[in-house]
Amino acid sequence: MSALKPADALPQHWTSRLPARVQPFAQLSRWDRPVGWQLLFVPCLMGIALAETLEGFWGEDLWLAARLLIGAIAMRGAGCAWNDLLDRKIDAAVARTQSRPLPSGRVTARAAIVWMLAQCAVGLLVLLSLPTVAQWVALAAVPLVALYPLMKRVTWWPQAWLGLCFSWGALVAIAAARGSVTLDAAALFAGCIAWVIAYDTIYALQDIEDDALVGVRSTARLFGPRWRDWTFGFYLIALVLWGAAAALAGSVLVTGVALGVIGSMLIWPTVSRVEAGQPASALAAFKANVWIGLAVAGAFALPGLWRTLQPFLVQ
Repeated sequence: MSALKPADALPQHWTSRLPARVQPFAQLSRWDRPVGWQLLFVPCLMGIALAETLEGFWGEDLWLAARLLIGAIAMRGAGCAWNDLLDRKIDAAVARTQSRPLPSGRVTARAAIVWMLAQCAVGLLVLLSLPTVAQWVALAAVPLVALYPLMKRVTWWPQAWLGLCFSWGALVAIAAARGSVTLDAAALFAGCIAWVIAYDTIYALQDIEDDALVGVRSTARLFGPRWRDWTFGFYLIALVLWGAAAALAGSVLVTGVALGVIGSMLIWPTVSRVEAGQPASALAAFKANVWIGLAVAGAFALPGLWRTLQPFLVQ
């Protein structure tokens, strides 16, 4: 693998075929690491699925999902550029991040700012296409996203702050689908925060030694040898809160059973396979959370799918 290619990038990706001058900007947005925008988008799918529990799905839901997908990709890219601008000195001191475009010198700070603003413009177009309530909910996340890169310097819980940012799409999706943020949306949001803390703790295991050297804080360092117990605990909290969201939305039985299956067949094996001191196993477990999230979104979607298909099945 090229020394300039991030260690956790996909070995084969369409960004490798981009012109040489463009590739660093694609890497700055982490396009070669799609797991980030996928994890940002999955709570949006959860929100849409939960919102349509009693009504079933319509064409508008697919259109909403498409817009939120574009927004997730654009804003994740902008967020990564902002994060790298603030962290370029720290990244230069961490083995896994030294090859990023800014610390490696392939992108200047000024060019990174222009690129960040261009992606923000795409996000703005998506924002303007949403209902007014959803627009205000989305805008409320901007300060959280802006402050996130600083959290690893001031708190041992930057993963919790990331949870606020990466779970916000659930609130936006429900606000767009229903016109308000309801109690089941709050339970879904809280569950997603616990989920993010769990999977980002696993992700932080990759850098735990370098983070200690440069003074970066994380829950992986905070939990120490008991990181696995804590991680399982946050996954359990997520499942309980997601079950509460399903109950509040009116689908406790079907969704609850599905969440139990997800916990035993996906979450438990994923975390159990992580080996201390083996970054590759932590990265693999982190990436597996895309499938965990999609499975949870599917669990929330089951009642809505039944109501959508029921008129055709009973004919």
